[in-house]
Amino acid sequence: QALYFCVSFREQLLEYYANNKSASDGEENMLTCLADLFSQISNQKKKTGVIAPKRFIQRLKKQNELFRSYMHQDAHEFLNFLLNELVDILEKECKANKETPQNSSSNKSSNGPINGQPNGSHKEPETTWVHKCFQGILTNQTKCLRCETVTDRDETFLDLSLDIEQNSSITSCLKNFSSTETLNAEDKFFCDKCCRVYKKHRKE
Repeated sequence: QALYFCVSFREQLLEYYANNKSASDGEENMLTCLADLFSQISNQKKKTGVIAPKRFIQRLKKQNELFRSYMHQDAHEFLNFLLNELVDILEKECKANKETPQNSSSNKSSNGPINGQPNGSHKEPETTWVHKCFQGILTNQTKCLRCETVTDRDETFLDLSLDIEQNSSITSCLKNFSSTETLNAEDKFFCDKCCRVYKKHRKE
């Protein structure tokens, strides 16, 4: 439900479904099952009602044994698995499309609008519409307390794990996540410039 009400994700997935629903010989996977479920919801004319995600759940259990039992499962773990699975499928489809001869009469767009690059693009990492919806860049900034040398390290992410305090807002949780901390004991970093180990650390 949360993913369905993420407008950019829903629109991209429905566009993917529209471009691929005619391909009856395609293999069923998590992406096609989710796209079919979203299509059923969006085409539902009634304002209220229930749509059982049986096909999607069956595929999920087949893909990952963790979700085969009736035990309560972590929503965050499910989200990570689902997004990573969708990215893998889209990247494989994009690679398959690029390997198709350019003189082919087929004009498929099974992966939808990924990055606007032609099939003969250079060796740049693929960016799917899942990345465009959810991916961000986390900068870990470390500063030496003696010589004030600052070291930045960037890493991509699809989700952030925030400490949610009672009666707090998302904004305050993000501020707390990116607050500065002093690294002590085993957490100390070694400064290549002045050879000291005391540093401050923050995330942006």
